[in-house]
Amino acid sequence: MTAARAAQSARPQLVIEQLTLRHGLLEAVRGVSLTVREGETIALVGANGAGKTTLLRGIAGAHRASAGTITFDGVDVTKLPGHRRVGMGIALVPEGRRLFANLTVEENLSVAIQRRRPGRWTIDSVIEAFPMLEPLRAQRAATLSGGEQQATAIGRALISNPRLLLLDELSLGLAPVAVEGVYSSLKSVIGEGSTVVLVDQDITRAATIADRVICMLEGRFVLEGARDELTREQITEAYFGLHRSAGAGT
Repeated sequence: MTAARAAQSARPQLVIEQLTLRHGLLEAVRGVSLTVREGETIALVGANGAGKTTLLRGIAGAHRASAGTITFDGVDVTKLPGHRRVGMGIALVPEGRRLFANLTVEENLSVAIQRRRPGRWTIDSVIEAFPMLEPLRAQRAATLSGGEQQATAIGRALISNPRLLLLDELSLGLAPVAVEGVYSSLKSVIGEGSTVVLVDQDITRAATIADRVICMLEGRFVLEGARDELTREQITEAYFGLHRSAGAGT
């Protein structure tokens, strides 16, 4: 059975119903609904300002919902604070990584141990999955390259042994060789059965590891489908709102 088919047959892990998230009077996410199954990988794409980051923050509990519900493993978590959701198995790797610049790689990874759930991910297993970090264990985060920082940030999230991993702007600001390294390691993480929702401006790269691709525009889902069922042209048109413009002229 392929990974995509296995995900389709798995039970729903995350269920979002009519979720609205606001920044003041602005509706950044507008009544979206989504079901993510255990072990599934979702690539969430869209232009800047589409609402992707706000949606991930809403799922993680870092942004309060204005309307709608978020259910994780059958439990309504809509009003739970972020630290409670971490304890249930939801981990967010935020845009910008937010490492402790003066701490070493190993110290940054150790920060997550106090909130660690039972599971396979430890400092050693993370470094095994991200071998680029092995010679850098004692190096301060401020001196790392962008790719090394991103690997450390993902590793820190993994040490909490999440059941749902949220990755925001995975390749932002990274050199192509660094992107290749991070994605290569991420494939091994996905192979362990983790559920992943991934935001990335690199549509092609994100789609290569996803079971489903969802495109957001102005706070709404405007295109959704299995990776193999969507063409790059369809995704690009939805990304820029060209499908809507074409429909308006008919």
